[in-house]
Amino acid sequence: MSDTSIGIQLNGEAVRCPAGLNLLQLLEHLGYRPQLVVVEFNGAILPRQRWPEQPVREADGVEVVTIVGGGS
Repeated sequence: MSDTSIGIQLNGEAVRCPAGLNLLQLLEHLGYRPQLVVVEFNGAILPRQRWPEQPVREADGVEVVTIVGGGS
C-alpha cells in the first residue's frame, strides 16, 4: 500500500492528509464533528451541503471555525 498524501493549509498551518478525500471526509479524518463547524474553503464560506462533493487537493486552504454553544 502506498502512502499517498497531500499538503494543505489548515487554519494557517501546513498539514499532510490522505489524498482523495472530500471536504466532509477531511473534517472527520481530522477529528472535527462536522455538524459543529463552519468551513472557509480557499477563501469562501462553503455551504455544508457541498462538503461531500468538494474534493480536497494539494495546497487547498481550509479554515475551520468551531461553533461553541452557550451565552452570557
